[in-house]
Amino acid sequence: MCGRFALSTSVSSLPIPLRERLDSVHRARYEPRDLIKPGEPLLALRRDERGTSPALMLWGLIPAWCQDPLAGPRPFNARCETLGDKPTFRGAWRHRRCLIPASCFFEKGWRIRRADHQPFWLAGLWERWLGADGSEIESATILTTTPNALIRPLHPRMPVVIPAGVEDGWMAAVDGAGLRALQPLLDSWDPTGWIRERPGDSGQLSLFEGS
Repeated sequence: MCGRFALSTSVSSLPIPLRERLDSVHRARYEPRDLIKPGEPLLALRRDERGTSPALMLWGLIPAWCQDPLAGPRPFNARCETLGDKPTFRGAWRHRRCLIPASCFFEKGWRIRRADHQPFWLAGLWERWLGADGSEIESATILTTTPNALIRPLHPRMPVVIPAGVEDGWMAAVDGAGLRALQPLLDSWDPTGWIRERPGDSGQLSLFEGS
């Protein structure tokens, strides 16, 4: 699963597809965050009818068909194996996939990050809830998959990581064959070059180099 992550990088080090779309307002409001939890705002890159743009969303998906955004569950994770089956995720999986930048994520007291300290994309789905009074809430959930060798000792699930360079394909509104083409991105990702460490430790504890 993914219940905690961080985006502690500076604006200048954010992924280019996000950084180049940040306007002056987003840049002024952006602050590095060492801990982001469900129910809090997160920064995401998403595509809607107006194009691709950054957005601040609540972490915990509120389906568009929900009558009361304060009632019912707001899932912060979604299992990639059942996205097409569950009403909460089915529409977003087809049309509203997003990218959530992170510098690390946490599991069982461990911090998992790239060895080169570069930020990476967590795969997400997003929704826009519209109230009868004109109010609007955008929210997101993070996709999870089966763990790789680095995460398996810690938890039976891990977040889906989307590699750089496929951002447009991931966010495109597709169906049928297009969704099937995205399936490999949901598989367990290669942990080579990733580090598992205890926050506060001065040295890296586990650098996965592959076999």
